Amino acid sequence: MEKLAEIYSGKAKKLFQTTQENILLVEYLNQATALNGLRKDTVEGKAMLNNQISAHIYQYLNQKGHKTHFVEEVSPTQQLVQALTIIPIEVVLRNITAGSFSKRFGIEEGIPLDKPIIEFYYKSDALDDPFINEDHVAFLAIASLKEIATIKEMTLAINESLKDYFKQLDIILVDFKLEFGKDQDGNIVLADEISPDTCRLWDKNSHEHLDKDVYRRDLGDLVSVYQEVLNRIQAL
Repeated sequence: MEKLAEIYSGKAKKLFQTTQENILLVEYLNQATALNGLRKDTVEGKAMLNNQISAHIYQYLNQKGHKTHFVEEVSPTQQLVQALTIIPIEVVLRNITAGSFSKRFGIEEGIPLDKPIIEFYYKSDALDDPFINEDHVAFLAIASLKEIATIKEMTLAINESLKDYFKQLDIILVDFKLEFGKDQDGNIVLADEISPDTCRLWDKNSHEHLDKDVYRRDLGDLVSVYQEVLNRIQAL
């Protein structure tokens, strides 16, 4: 299989067409961003870590029966995925108060929620990914009510699987972001990556950050933290 034309260049990865129909090549980048891209730094080694962490997690989700775009890891920084029509919604699920949720409501971080809270954000860098609700989704015609119900159901199921997975690593899954797309038959499929870039992860015992908050808040070295997550995954 050969890499063909680049079709997308984002903050953390690029997408390329391949010689295999409906299969794309994802190439992770050594780039860390925050504040919706206003802060940007080159971080050597980050691409390899995110690619491998995400590949391991997607293999686990596939084994659990979740519909994902992941096909296989093909190099330290590259993986193959199914081509999808991406739904421009970022889906955030929160298990514990933290980050923007705590700031928005003036609530301290670390309070377990009685039940997970799902939030939607309109995927648009130009608009700073604004918070939206189901009425906004309907107005913008970016997904049907049935599709939104499916996305919420899938997100809750993925949350249970991911909590179990990270529990084995002595890691608390605080919150995370997912993206979804539609395949050639119109089925909703999990897309994008699942890594410390997209999940807020705390060590079970110390509650130290094992995620991109280390970069956002200048708490330490990003690569060593991501390497710790990969080490725990590989030790399973």
